Amino acid sequence: MNKNNQLAKNMFLTSLPPRALDAHKGNFGSVAIVGGDTGMVGAVLLAARAALFCGAGRVYAAFLADDAPKVDSNHPEIMLHSAATLTNLAQLNCVVIGPGLGQPKAAIHLLEFCMAQSVSLLIDADALNLISQHAHLALLLQQRQAPTVITPHPAEAARLLKTTVEDIQDNRQQSAQNLAYQFGVSCVLKGAGTICADAEGNWFTNTTGNPGLASGGTGDVLSGIIGALIAQGLSSLEAAKLGVYVHGAAADKLVADGIGPVGLTASEVAQEARNQINQLNGLAPNLLKLK
Repeated sequence: MNKNNQLAKNMFLTSLPPRALDAHKGNFGSVAIVGGDTGMVGAVLLAARAALFCGAGRVYAAFLADDAPKVDSNHPEIMLHSAATLTNLAQLNCVVIGPGLGQPKAAIHLLEFCMAQSVSLLIDADALNLISQHAHLALLLQQRQAPTVITPHPAEAARLLKTTVEDIQDNRQQSAQNLAYQFGVSCVLKGAGTICADAEGNWFTNTTGNPGLASGGTGDVLSGIIGALIAQGLSSLEAAKLGVYVHGAAADKLVADGIGPVGLTASEVAQEARNQINQLNGLAPNLLKLK
């Protein structure tokens, strides 16, 4: 079992492999963001845009809402679908499910389907709430063989562990480890000093971020970032570590530039996360090289 490590910039200088001069989008993976029930399609768009900005080769957005948009006019690079067509999306490297998902029966069926697939999976938001409410979903999660990340905030963690938010906050490191072990996943317990833990007992505390992140949609952005990193080939724990570090570092840079913390938006964090990832890679040798 590893002792706690604090996440720091020098841990990530070579996390992503160099991009070859002859690279194409297929080299950088495909990620689907699934959720977006009526009134909550923005959550999927935020996560999908974050995945796009953070390097995924192909990004799909799959909505439950019947009135979801057919195109993201700000970022038409994202391919928009009905959640019912998810089974037709071949060669996905990662699925992120939960942003704006809601809790209708259709959401339960969609979560059952996603957990039954062999693709890497990130589970967030209402998908976590559904798992805490339905024993068969919790069992499906425990039985998964493919890599899985869960990203609960303290209230979602409390529901999963059948305890109180106060208990989670008083025992954050142990709570993250308990969730990782109980479900056989990598766990990102969000909050001040976000903790990343895996089922083998490794755990890490994030050192970046500020109260500007306490605004709607920033959790969706984090899910999109981590999903993009998994799609690009990082392990679930390494993607979680880099994702939370970059997410917080983006907020720190924005505040340093006079943007926030009051009024800092999730969209601004997603765009700055791209800069942070490129800067980290820029410090690594041989950023561009011909195979």
